[in-house]
Amino acid sequence: MQVIRLAVLSDNYIFLLHDPQQNIAAVVDPAEAEPVLKQLTHLQAELVAIFNTHHHSDHVGGNRQLIEQFPQVVVYGGAEDKGRIPGQQVFLQQGDRVHFGDRIGEIIFVPGHTRAHIAYYFPPNTSSEPGDLFCGDTLFAGGCGRLFEGTPTQMVESLSKLRALPDNTRVWCAHEYTLKNLQFALTVDSQNTGLQRRFDEVKTYRSRGEATVPSLLGVEKDTNPFLRWEQPSLQSAAKSSDPVQTFARIRGMKDKF
Repeated sequence: MQVIRLAVLSDNYIFLLHDPQQNIAAVVDPAEAEPVLKQLTHLQAELVAIFNTHHHSDHVGGNRQLIEQFPQVVVYGGAEDKGRIPGQQVFLQQGDRVHFGDRIGEIIFVPGHTRAHIAYYFPPNTSSEPGDLFCGDTLFAGGCGRLFEGTPTQMVESLSKLRALPDNTRVWCAHEYTLKNLQFALTVDSQNTGLQRRFDEVKTYRSRGEATVPSLLGVEKDTNPFLRWEQPSLQSAAKSSDPVQTFARIRGMKDKF
């Protein structure tokens, strides 16, 4: 499975999954249809699936046009998003599976950003390969999504599920927010040398116009404050020893950053 990253809108990413053997494709969170259709034409591939993580328009905005062009496409989304995702046919819950080419994706229910958010995790076929996590707006490189429909407790539980995945997992998050996320992270975790190095690297990448997505989950565990609510340095910044309260207070700081 090849993953093709398409930059759209001001800072969104669409991910096109391509199986070159069968020459079929699936798309994750198509904010717009045209870039997807252009890439499909280039590949001469058939679109067989739309994998939506949640209902926000910058993740499902291209659904209807893609369905018009590929009437047989199957549209997936979270069970609790029923009626909110255009064209949704399959309603997924924690533990369900989806198939694409020779890969099987596991569904992880991750409410918090929205009440129905799901993530798609494709374990590697061999131990030497990375897994692939398509997590929408739940986990970002260096950050996490705002809590629009969920609670801090839900988000901590959701992020805990993602944090439990193998370190060698590519995190395909849906926005290029990394530089600002790390700028904030340094305000609450300033002594983290790994975070300092990562910030310098990301500044260089962005100065060249290069993407910072995907990141690796192992890097996130070491440098992302929203996966580190148990660390004394973060609890000190939040003035709380309670993990959920630590997360909630740091999320509140980020909302005002």
